Amino acid sequence: MSKKTKESNLQDIENKDINIENTDTPATEDAEQVVEGAEDMPVEELDETAKLTAEVDDLKAQIEKQKDDYLRLMAEFDNYRRRTLREKADLIKTGGEGCMKAILPVIDDFERAMQAMSNSDDVEALKTGVELIYNKFRAYLEQNGVKEMETIGVEFDADKHEAIAQIPAPAPEQKSKIIDCTQKGYTLNDVVIRFPKVVVAQ
Repeated sequence: MSKKTKESNLQDIENKDINIENTDTPATEDAEQVVEGAEDMPVEELDETAKLTAEVDDLKAQIEKQKDDYLRLMAEFDNYRRRTLREKADLIKTGGEGCMKAILPVIDDFERAMQAMSNSDDVEALKTGVELIYNKFRAYLEQNGVKEMETIGVEFDADKHEAIAQIPAPAPEQKSKIIDCTQKGYTLNDVVIRFPKVVVAQ
């Protein structure tokens, strides 16, 4: 075999090796990319799952806290409602205690007056004693917001007065005004608690 032929064969073998190397390189790179992609995908999915799990746990904790706060608030409101009802019942039961205690001295005065009536013939003294008791009792009522309503000469008001009779007006200026009162009316803190019974001029 000539020297040229040997060199030609060696050149062909080298060319074949080069082609083989060039053919293997893309396949190796593709395989590496596939492996790298397979490793990255599960990690991303795990991170996303961990984030979602953390968010769900946080929401569950918030719901439990709100539920606990709601139950506490309902319990406090129920306790407040029961306490208020109990206090209201006690107030209704004993609310008039102070009022009754203040009236007792007036009762004592009436008893003394009746005892004096049986042992005395002095009418003027008895009259003075009764007037003192009356004034004392009226002062007590006024101190507690009870006031007598004015009626005679006042313009009739159906919201404040109860007309039991109507008579012709003695004078033109008295028309629609109250000219007589058969039963006094009273207010408690400016609210009518008993309407006066009146006669109105027409």
